[in-house]
Amino acid sequence: MFVTFEGVDGSGKSTQARLLTEGLRAEGREVVHTREPGGTPLGERVRELLLHGDDLAPWAEAALFAAARAQLVETVIRPALARGADVVCDRYLDSSLAYQGLARGLGIERVLELNSVATNGLLPDRTFVIAVPPVEAAARKSGDPDRIESEGHAFAEEVDRAYRELARLFPERVVVVDGTQSAEDIAGQIRGQLRDLS
Repeated sequence: MFVTFEGVDGSGKSTQARLLTEGLRAEGREVVHTREPGGTPLGERVRELLLHGDDLAPWAEAALFAAARAQLVETVIRPALARGADVVCDRYLDSSLAYQGLARGLGIERVLELNSVATNGLLPDRTFVIAVPPVEAAARKSGDPDRIESEGHAFAEEVDRAYRELARLFPERVVVVDGTQSAEDIAGQIRGQLRDLS
């Protein structure tokens, strides 16, 4: 199965991706755990540009995310799924739909079209949005903010609303989980949701 985790920065999505990976491996399953942007040498270089580079035009940003994603799908995700491994990814195309499609106003349909081409139509079996009020998520963060995190509270609110809209538009795939619970409780709910898939 192919499972992705989404949410505003500081929501706990990376923690949940790690906990799911560990849980599945404890059952003896092969799990490929990756992240976006990144997960490949090319993707990591693009990540540096996206998170620490100069200001980018919205379509340049969307195109860079899609390029990194195309490389990750081609060289990591599809080969893993083809050999029967599970794939757990910290962010995937729903990040682009939320951040660039909705929050930056490029349009869900147009950003989805770009990413459908880049990934050759590969969608996750399930996407978990770890929902935390943006103020709480920001309080959890430490260290210097990256380029996108530096855009402030209003932008984080837009992204949060965008993720909830994606769950409304794609209810068969996108599940919103209350991220204010303990990490263990959230992980248990996610495993319950995935029993039908595995």
